[in-house]
Amino acid sequence: MSRPSAFKSLAAAAVKGYVRDKATLFFTFFFPLMFLLVFGLIFQDTGTDKIKLGVVGDGPVISALEKTGTVEFERFDSMDAAVTKVRDGDLPGLVAQNGDKVTVRYAQSDQTRAAMVQGLVGGVVDKVNVQVTGQAPRFSVDSTNVEDQSLKGIQYITPGILSWAVAASAVFGAALTLVTWRKKQVLRRLRLAPINASTVLSARVAVTIGVAVVQAVIFVGLALLPIFGLKLSGTWYLSIPVFLLGTVAFFAIGMLVGAFAKTEDAAVGAANIVVLPMAFLSGTFFPIDNAPGWLKAVSNVFPLRHMNDGMLNFLVRGKGAEALLLPCGVLLGFTVVVGFIASRVFSWED
Repeated sequence: MSRPSAFKSLAAAAVKGYVRDKATLFFTFFFPLMFLLVFGLIFQDTGTDKIKLGVVGDGPVISALEKTGTVEFERFDSMDAAVTKVRDGDLPGLVAQNGDKVTVRYAQSDQTRAAMVQGLVGGVVDKVNVQVTGQAPRFSVDSTNVEDQSLKGIQYITPGILSWAVAASAVFGAALTLVTWRKKQVLRRLRLAPINASTVLSARVAVTIGVAVVQAVIFVGLALLPIFGLKLSGTWYLSIPVFLLGTVAFFAIGMLVGAFAKTEDAAVGAANIVVLPMAFLSGTFFPIDNAPGWLKAVSNVFPLRHMNDGMLNFLVRGKGAEALLLPCGVLLGFTVVVGFIASRVFSWED
């Protein structure tokens, strides 16, 4: 059998295996899409959320707060009633004004919103004080976000979940295929056939990349729908090298897992141990900017972290070609090192 013909036959067999296995189709395409749908709908309108504050009394500060357009008031007749709401966790804080005295109470149990309440009220009080005294402010602040005003949460959710979905599919697909083929002695027959090992490997890599491309088209196509509103940056095409290298890197990891695992159950367990912790520590589902320094250092070792960042840099942030160096270098290094180790421990038979 010629090499092109062998490649085509092996690739076709792998594709048929994907299509016929309903569980594989579900966990490759539909399961990750569920995360995109859930997170996309949850964070769809996060940019328009207002801080809800309890209000007691009235005055210039209360009026100035209301004019900011960032707060929603719930008025109370007494401080005790408002404090009870804050203590119960129903409100992040309250503002009361009686003459020249402004009182702020907040729930320290939610430190993020507590800081927002204090910063917002403090800024408004300073502004009102300047207006009352009639003095020109000595300092001014020009504050705006660096991204496009139309950006939504879906911009940041899509690259991370897509990277995780592709990584999981590549690892699970490679590991399970290798274990199944070894148990059913398909590898043994391939070894005895007039086919080079490179042809077998390249056919499996081609199918993995093909599946990843289909995943990407479905993910991005869904996120581009008006209900989610994904907007690609002008350099989105630079994410393609990161995407392809990430797919191959995780394929190599899957081959290493499959080389060690003896059964399908062992392969699934080992793949989960590799992919799930990496997803949580690489910023796939939530940012890790506020994590301890040592944890962020560990995160930088994972290939999924660099695939996430690389996809985000080009799909959302619009960075130039110079930003390809780090993620592509790390992913290529992982592919070479892990692929070499997998080739050393690979066996055609149990």
